[in-house]
Amino acid sequence: MSEYVKIVIDGTEVKARRGEKLLWAALENDIYIPHLCAIREEARPNASCRLCFVEVEGTQDPVPSCTRTVEDGMVVKTRSPRVDRLVKTGFELLLSDHDLKCRQCPANRNCALQTIAKKRGLKLKQKRFKPVARNYEIDDSPEEFAFNRNRCVLCGQCVFADRRENETGVIGFAGRGINRVVTTFQDLPLAESICRKCKVCVDVCPVGALYYKKSPE
Repeated sequence: MSEYVKIVIDGTEVKARRGEKLLWAALENDIYIPHLCAIREEARPNASCRLCFVEVEGTQDPVPSCTRTVEDGMVVKTRSPRVDRLVKTGFELLLSDHDLKCRQCPANRNCALQTIAKKRGLKLKQKRFKPVARNYEIDDSPEEFAFNRNRCVLCGQCVFADRRENETGVIGFAGRGINRVVTTFQDLPLAESICRKCKVCVDVCPVGALYYKKSPE
């Protein structure tokens, strides 16, 4: 059996590793699909950001590409009215719960949200959903970095990286629904937790919620 399968994405035939998720197969072939929470090493993708929808021929409804395994002969559309509507709604919901002071953000011009907006022709200022009032205090207790929870999009990248690096789970999710946050055990400041200051969480944050106080050398 071949190590690769052939699939068609947006009319272009590409090769993908057998058993690969559709999202990574597309990205490896320079076909962009919006995503925030997808982690390639994660055995069970949680598909929480709701941005990587695609249409697969033979499937009734759009599916998150981070959860769908490639199959030989699969035909995929990354753009369609239904897909675009779902992505736009998911994106606007994220923005309604995000501090949009882009010029003051260290991730400005290097932010995943800005990339998604540019690639899909979406606006960073939206009026469809009422903004969620947030006023979390910035945790600047570590010497080299800080955590602004008002910018967090709950993608889980920092949580996964921290557990992979430290095997202790210094940070994790707490709460449910609209009250869900990334935090430490007992919500302690990072400097008072068991954080080893390895900074892997800062390096993987896609939106500047975790950021260096000074640019790393």
